[in-house]
Amino acid sequence: MKRFRPYRETQEIRDKYADVPRILPDDFIYPYFVVEGEGVKTEISSMKGVYRFSIDSLLIDLQDLLSLGINKALLFGVIAEDQKDERGSAGYRHDNIISRAVQAIKQRFPQFIVFTDVCLCEYTSHGHCGLLHHHDVENDATLPLLAEMAYQHAVAGADFVAPSAMMDGQVDAIRKRLQEENLHTKILAYSAKYASAFYGPFREAADSAPSFGDRKSYQMDFRTKEQGLDEIAADIEEGTDWIMVKPAMAYLDMLYRASQRFSDYPLVAYQVSGEYSMLKNGAAQGYFDEGRIFFESLTAIRRAGAKYIISYYAKEFVRNKYYEQDKV
Repeated sequence: MKRFRPYRETQEIRDKYADVPRILPDDFIYPYFVVEGEGVKTEISSMKGVYRFSIDSLLIDLQDLLSLGINKALLFGVIAEDQKDERGSAGYRHDNIISRAVQAIKQRFPQFIVFTDVCLCEYTSHGHCGLLHHHDVENDATLPLLAEMAYQHAVAGADFVAPSAMMDGQVDAIRKRLQEENLHTKILAYSAKYASAFYGPFREAADSAPSFGDRKSYQMDFRTKEQGLDEIAADIEEGTDWIMVKPAMAYLDMLYRASQRFSDYPLVAYQVSGEYSMLKNGAAQGYFDEGRIFFESLTAIRRAGAKYIISYYAKEFVRNKYYEQDKV
């Protein structure tokens, strides 16, 4: 009989043998939803503790984020319905809301690492991630618009642009546009992004639900295994700098396989809105301890191979020192 219990007898011994001993502030990328206006900080009803911010309010919150040791943020734009059109033009004009937010952040906090979402869904009147032709999303016609959006964000000072539309060739189109303009902005590709029910609360937060149909024709089928690795390989070939698997908790197998096959590339996992709300609401109902359940879920994501985690819980996790095991 081999004995394993001696590895677990005390906290100090457990820490010694832990493969993921800590999750630190530097491991996180915090997502923000940016809106027009002044003095706006509005809680999202389906995501308790998560807010939409106007740019001035965002700067105040970023100061808090930096005080926690988190220096990376991912920005999503949210605009009024009357500003949307079929081509999503508000997302890639020169004065788009994300470019203005990036400029304000870089002026106030030049040390901050800013990631920007590159997709049309928040800006189109139909809510799909690309241009439409008879209710079909046109892949190739969408690519120049994604490249233009990425260019505008890069000119504003974004450190990373993060294409999430799942259009074939989007990384290649963006890389070529950036090179043409002699811009050295990096790309974080949403490489293995699945058509998931876990995105539900995000649709409210970003006001980006499709007005008809779904996104299964361009986001990945969650029943597949090899396609995700093929998608990642294609993005690397097209010139991405970092790669991503999204969502996280139900896709730990893909995170692990990606971390093993593409170990030279920083791997990001997105703990998406549905994962956050499920755990947050479950804790509020008393089904489990909030700190412990988030510590366990985030540890599983890191254990599977993610180097960085995009999480709506990052601020609370660090503020409450849940990364210290004796706290949970």
